[in-house]
Amino acid sequence: MTKRVMILATDGFEQSELMKPKANLEKAGIETVVVSLEEGSIRGWDEKNWGESVAVDKTVDAIENCDGYDALLLPGGQINPDILRMNERAVAIVREFAMADKPIAAICHAPWLLAEADVVTGKTVTSWPSIRTDLKNAGATVIDQEVAQDGKIITSRNPGDIPAFSKALIEMLGETVEQDQLEAA
Repeated sequence: MTKRVMILATDGFEQSELMKPKANLEKAGIETVVVSLEEGSIRGWDEKNWGESVAVDKTVDAIENCDGYDALLLPGGQINPDILRMNERAVAIVREFAMADKPIAAICHAPWLLAEADVVTGKTVTSWPSIRTDLKNAGATVIDQEVAQDGKIITSRNPGDIPAFSKALIEMLGETVEQDQLEAA
């Protein structure tokens, strides 16, 4: 049975942090579903300018619960998680995955959503340096390494960590992938 991963994102997602893990999951035979605040498409942020657009498969309001999904992927970018954490339904989706004990993978600034959903207390996580204080204040133990995995929560720091981040999520879903087959930033 094919595994399905929800990718929760909106305009301003870090281009590489959505596109590369999405491609890596799909290479491993895992289906991805992009969920956002509005229908249509969302635009990435690529270093210093707007990047490519990605089609939205479903809106947050169309998601009744996390049934039918095996994991949640949260790409970073400074804009994307800051907008999402202001949306009650988006935050509720993150909380529902955590309460269902399903894998949640968050990279760069995306752990902001984990703090907003109040699911990092007592967890060991990593992130982009500028949000580490927020994570500590939310009750997490913050470390600086490529991937932090605590229970079903997987976190990484930046686009350079994408291969290890993708591999951790793919393996948590019971699939395998060779490191040299993973797309990097």
